[in-house]
Amino acid sequence: MQLLFSLIALICISFTAHSQKNYTVRTIAFYNVENLFDTTNDSLTFDDDRTPNGSYNWTQDRYKQKIENISKVLSKIGEKTSKTSPDIIGLCEVEKRSVVKDLIHHPSLIDKDYGIVHFDSPDRRGIDVALLFKKTAYLPTSFNSHRLLLFDDMSQRIYTRDQLVVGGILDNEEFYFIVNHWPSRRGGAAKSKPNRIKAALLNKRIIDSIQRLNWNAKIISMGDFNDDPRDDSLKKILNTKGKESQLDSLHLYNPMEKFFKKGYGSLAYRDKWNLFDQFFMTHNFLNKNKQEHSFWKSGIYSPSYMKTNKGKFKGYPFRTYSGTNYLGGYSDHFPVYLFLLKERDF
Repeated sequence: MQLLFSLIALICISFTAHSQKNYTVRTIAFYNVENLFDTTNDSLTFDDDRTPNGSYNWTQDRYKQKIENISKVLSKIGEKTSKTSPDIIGLCEVEKRSVVKDLIHHPSLIDKDYGIVHFDSPDRRGIDVALLFKKTAYLPTSFNSHRLLLFDDMSQRIYTRDQLVVGGILDNEEFYFIVNHWPSRRGGAAKSKPNRIKAALLNKRIIDSIQRLNWNAKIISMGDFNDDPRDDSLKKILNTKGKESQLDSLHLYNPMEKFFKKGYGSLAYRDKWNLFDQFFMTHNFLNKNKQEHSFWKSGIYSPSYMKTNKGKFKGYPFRTYSGTNYLGGYSDHFPVYLFLLKERDF
C-alpha cells in the first residue's frame, strides 16, 4: 500500500511539472523625467534657466546627479518580476539625444545595451520625447515624428512636442509604440482642453493609419497625456475602455483607468492626484492565445526612495526642484509600467 501511494504521488508531481508553462515577460515603461537638460545654452530654444548662470543654477554636478537618479529608476522598474530592466522605455522632457545617451551609458544601464529613437521637436523649451529599446529584444524597422500643429486665438503657432511612432519586431511579432507628451494645462484645464483634443485626434489618425496597413498590428500608445483616464480626449476621441468586458475591436484598452478610479496617481498638485502618465493599447493584447504577446498587468512605480518623506508634500514624487530651490530628487512624476506575457516554445 505504501508503495502504491508513493507511485501515485510521483505520477502527480511529474504531471504538474510537465503541465507548468514557461513565459517570456516583457516590461514596457514610461517616465516623464522632468526637465532633463544639459548645462549648455541652446540659442534656438528657451533653455536659459537650465544653465549654470540661469535661475535654476543648473550646474554640471547637478546634471550628473540627475543622470544618476533617473538611470537608477529606469534600471529598477519591473525588476522584481522580470529580473531585469524594461525592454521598452518611453521618455519625455528630454532636451536632446545627447542627454538620453548619457542616461543609457551610465553604469546602471550600460550593460543593458539600449538603442535610442529620438527626433528634435519644435517645442519652445526644447524638450522632446524618445524611445529606448533593448537591442536584444526589439528590432525597429520604421520610425517617424508626427507634428502636432496648434494655433492660438491670434492664429499664432503654439510650438509643442511631436508624437513619436516606432514600428518593429518584438519576439517575431509586429509592434508599434507611440510616445506622447501632450500639451500642458497651462492657463487652466478647460481653456487648454482643445489642444489635447487635437493631440488625441492626431494619435487616433496614427493608429488608424497603422491598422489600415495591418489590422492585427499590436499598438501601444504611452505618455504624459496631461489628461486623466476619464477625460474626453481619451474616452470620447480615442474610445478607451478600462474594463476588458467593455472591449471590442473598435476600442482601445487603458489598464491605468482602474488605478485612477481607486484614487492612485502619478503626480500630485494642490492636494489632488492626477494620473496623466498612461498606456492604452489595441484590443489584440487581450487575446487568449498565450503563444502571442498578451497584456498581463500594469502599475505605477513609486518606491519610498522616490517619494518626499516629510512636510506638507509627504508622499508626493521627490522632484529635482521646488520652484527654483534645488532638492536633488528624481522627477515630479512617478513612472508607469506594464508587463506582457508570451508562452515560450521550450
